[in-house]
Amino acid sequence: MKNVLVIGSTGQIGSELTMKLRGLYPDGNIVAGFIKGAEPKGILLESGPSAEADVRNAQSLAQIVDKYKIDTIYNLAALLSAVAESKPLLAWDIQMNGLINILEVAREKGCAVFTPSSIGSFGPETPRVNTPQDTIQRPRSMYGVTKVATELLSDYYFHKYGTDTRSVRFPGLISNVTLPGGGTTDYAVEIYYAAVKGEEFACPIAKGTFMDMMYMPDALKAAVDIMNADPAKLVHRNSFNVASMSFDPEIIYSKICEYVPGFKMRYEADPVRQAIADSWPDKMDDSCAREEWGWAPSYDLDSMTRDMLESLRKKLLG
Repeated sequence: MKNVLVIGSTGQIGSELTMKLRGLYPDGNIVAGFIKGAEPKGILLESGPSAEADVRNAQSLAQIVDKYKIDTIYNLAALLSAVAESKPLLAWDIQMNGLINILEVAREKGCAVFTPSSIGSFGPETPRVNTPQDTIQRPRSMYGVTKVATELLSDYYFHKYGTDTRSVRFPGLISNVTLPGGGTTDYAVEIYYAAVKGEEFACPIAKGTFMDMMYMPDALKAAVDIMNADPAKLVHRNSFNVASMSFDPEIIYSKICEYVPGFKMRYEADPVRQAIADSWPDKMDDSCAREEWGWAPSYDLDSMTRDMLESLRKKLLG
């Protein structure tokens, strides 16, 4: 992995992953792929090449791969869960038609492909606690349906054509850099912003709703490590459970209060997000990722909370 195209480079994961890869591979071409209206800015634009990369345009993707001698594609183009539920046809177009285009380009050009899956790929029939690597996946959201299809299609291209496809099932991701963009787990980012700003937080997820979460530095580590893993040791490919911490709103609220006394939160459940959250696991079993490629997170709730609050204070308050 040296010349990499990051599709969706200005999104929540992509903006940080692109910069991490540029730090790891300074002699390579780490191309920030974007769509019109979401062009890279600042350090993301200035620190390396960028190119318009709409997953629905296979010809332009192939041209970028040829121009920059791309060997690895990180496909982060997707509508997040709550947004996908309000725009299901667009979600399918981007996440499935776009994926076919990427896989075809990768097959023809010999690229490896990372397309993340999610806890959203599970459904209400899935075991909720210590959700196994291999288990029933019957999601009831368009986001979840596309993630299951992504896993299957990526495995198909590996077994049928030998295309090097790999991925992880991300939990909810918490970042101090990029604002969330319409995911069910976004409350776990928004609550930190409210705490630093001194605002009361209206929580859209009900008390007692546990979901897997992960701090962004660990998510970036997982995305890089899986693509660098020894393929001979991979029993699975699409997609690995990866876990870090699991909590409900009350637990994260109580942890923040340890560092921000007087912080207030009330519950105003969003029916759409709550219905999605209720169909997801409480906690995934990531033992396969640990055994097959050495996965291990670095952050827990306390260390993440301290770092989030410190970073956001610098960012918001100067």
